[in-house]
Amino acid sequence: MNYKQHFFRQLPAVDRILQEEKLLAIGEKVPRGFIVQAVQDVIAEKRSLISQANSEKELELINISSVALAEEALRKIEEESGNNLRRVFNATGVILHTNLGRSPLAAAALEAVRDVGGAYSNLELSLDSGRRSSRYDHVEDLLCRLTGAEAALVVNNNAGAVFLALNTLARGKDVVVSRGELVEIGGSFRLPEVMTSSGAALVEVGTTNRTYLKDYREAITDNTALLLKVHTSNYKITGFSAAVPSHSLVNLGREYGIPVMEDLGSGVLIDLSRYGLPYEPRVQDPVAAGVDLVTFSGDKLLGGPQAGLIIGKKVYLDKIKNNQLTRPLRIDKLTLAALEATLRLYLDEEKARRDIPILRMLTLPVEKLKTRAEMLSAKLEEKVAPFCQTGIAYEKARVGGGSLPQAFLLSCQLTLQCPGINAGKLAERLRRARPPVIVRVRKEKVLMDLRAISEEEDSLLLDTVARTLKDMEMDYNNNGGMLKK
Repeated sequence: MNYKQHFFRQLPAVDRILQEEKLLAIGEKVPRGFIVQAVQDVIAEKRSLISQANSEKELELINISSVALAEEALRKIEEESGNNLRRVFNATGVILHTNLGRSPLAAAALEAVRDVGGAYSNLELSLDSGRRSSRYDHVEDLLCRLTGAEAALVVNNNAGAVFLALNTLARGKDVVVSRGELVEIGGSFRLPEVMTSSGAALVEVGTTNRTYLKDYREAITDNTALLLKVHTSNYKITGFSAAVPSHSLVNLGREYGIPVMEDLGSGVLIDLSRYGLPYEPRVQDPVAAGVDLVTFSGDKLLGGPQAGLIIGKKVYLDKIKNNQLTRPLRIDKLTLAALEATLRLYLDEEKARRDIPILRMLTLPVEKLKTRAEMLSAKLEEKVAPFCQTGIAYEKARVGGGSLPQAFLLSCQLTLQCPGINAGKLAERLRRARPPVIVRVRKEKVLMDLRAISEEEDSLLLDTVARTLKDMEMDYNNNGGMLKK
């Protein structure tokens, strides 16, 4: 069609677009080759739109001015530059979102990471004696004080903690565990496979929903090295069910001279039921019951960095520390710094609840979320109407991260709906924003849950969403009532 040729000829050259003020302004910060490629990509996209147009009227709606193309190239550069790993807004309604990094760190933990990471440290040096020391000394006494354990060790994650303990105490021997506690964790990693990899032999007892003490007793042989209890932190069996409590398993272990280990998964140090959440066993509980080894995660309900914590009787921890696999599973100085700072907050429970983000999010009253949502909705409506309408919803949030599977928290969401635009496309654009806003879609509306977003972030969230919607509106208008892919 001849009318298309006119529009092809009207497309500005690359050099003309590069002279636009907005692209010249970033010339010292962004390599020229990167800018040129972005401009070429934008021109190619316009050529494709022109080719697909079915009428001259559609073509007239396509903005091919050099200013518009420069703005599109700038957005493309902003999208593609910077680090791959970046901060995001977690507006999903899943608080401990594994894909989004689980628990954000407390300010004290971040400060400790900056302090240690930007300089040398006494990682493995005793400042008292001047001799080499263990990196684990920085947190062991603190963990023992908080939990009542005799000794402690920290490795890179909880699966590593379980693996190392089993490899040390039960390699080539039997470990008895209830069939109903053979959990699968994130990424399709399963406890039976972890046990097999450690060199231990799995001995299942009981049934999926019911296991009794006599089941453990009948499974014990001369080759039994360990009795294992696993807290099902990421699912619950209800109804016709039975499980053996920790203290009963401890008594059985002592009767036969066999140590007992309990994997708590998402370990917690405070009683969350005091704040309206379902009861979750504290790390201190199995220690008090006499369990010999307890393992749990650092980046779930504890609210610290990714880590696997092993606490318990010194005689067993000493053996684990001497296992050669402790070295490849060890944590680095940044993890140690963040973990120590997080643990120190627990010396004052109220301070921990206030300063550790995950605890603050879990215990935040929904009335505060409602007030923030009303404010954000009104301000955003002023910026983006009539292209997009805002509103408020009251759907429940989840804890996530394999923690408190039965806990649903009253929450509040800011809603977005743009007539004529698919909600999934809107969610995609928000995901590509800077910083990205990760949302969920329900009934053709975008929902931004505020429970996992701090009040201090509201201004940035508002600016990010408004800017993204304005860019979408410009894109929509420049391309004849269509959005570019």
